[in-house]
Amino acid sequence: MSSGTGVRDSSGTPSTLAAADAAAALPAARRRAVLCVLAAAVLWSSSGFFAKAPYFAGWPGPLLAFWRAAFASLVLLPMVRRPVWTWKLIPAVACFALMNYTYLTAMVNGSAANAIWMQNTAPVWVLLVGVFALNEPVHRRDWLFIVSCGLGVGLIVFCESRGESLAAVLWGLASGLFYAGVVLSLRMLREYDSAWLVAVNHFATAVLMSWNLHSMPAWPSPIQWTLLAGFGMAQMGLPYLLFARGLRSLPGHQAAGIGLLEPILVPVWVFAAWGERPAWWTIVGGGLILAGLATRYLESLTAFGRQRASS
Repeated sequence: MSSGTGVRDSSGTPSTLAAADAAAALPAARRRAVLCVLAAAVLWSSSGFFAKAPYFAGWPGPLLAFWRAAFASLVLLPMVRRPVWTWKLIPAVACFALMNYTYLTAMVNGSAANAIWMQNTAPVWVLLVGVFALNEPVHRRDWLFIVSCGLGVGLIVFCESRGESLAAVLWGLASGLFYAGVVLSLRMLREYDSAWLVAVNHFATAVLMSWNLHSMPAWPSPIQWTLLAGFGMAQMGLPYLLFARGLRSLPGHQAAGIGLLEPILVPVWVFAAWGERPAWWTIVGGGLILAGLATRYLESLTAFGRQRASS
């Protein structure tokens, strides 16, 4: 039987060809999704490049948090289609604003590597809340994750306690705690439009941090305006859009695995641009934290791969 394409075999029916085209399109869609998530991780990792720029010497972290959130809002607010008010937004906004406050305070007052690794302890807090407050199941890999992260944090805190950067490390740990609060709050808001949630968090952060404008030594110079716009739009706003696009065709645990590039690349950006070299204990402690994160995400990736192979 002949089809409209001139193929005489029965496998050449329009429905079969359409199915084949759809199957062929899946790998291409996944490749685009991986590239979107990869680009988001790389852009997110540039936070230290902007925060540590010598053009912002003497600027407090909360002031940088205001400008970053303000410029990010310019990118994110036009994407909102379904704004809905709910009281559940209050803890999400509060945690997001405090996460930005504490993270950039840690970044300004200590090393970029310490700040990002301390913030990446957030999954530990999420896990502990899930186990002890929400009665979620716990697996052996979860305890390995906690022990590995605990050793990494303990090493960094112990070594920094002998210098002047302990406060910055504690600010970083606080940012991890508030980051966990953001994750847990978004769980309660999963039925709401993600573009709305991201945009309102950034806009509210800009409003809450605007009181820091009085601490500006002077109005930004042209180079400072350029960097602040890049800090908000390229480092914060655009990655959220890319990450959301990637999640359409990529499982969440795979996206999280790719996201592990962010804490690895943050000190690379800062060293390459501004010459800040992480201390040995930061490298070792960060490696332990990374190993703990990998035990969670890589096992999920392996299980997903086995499931795909057997299907």
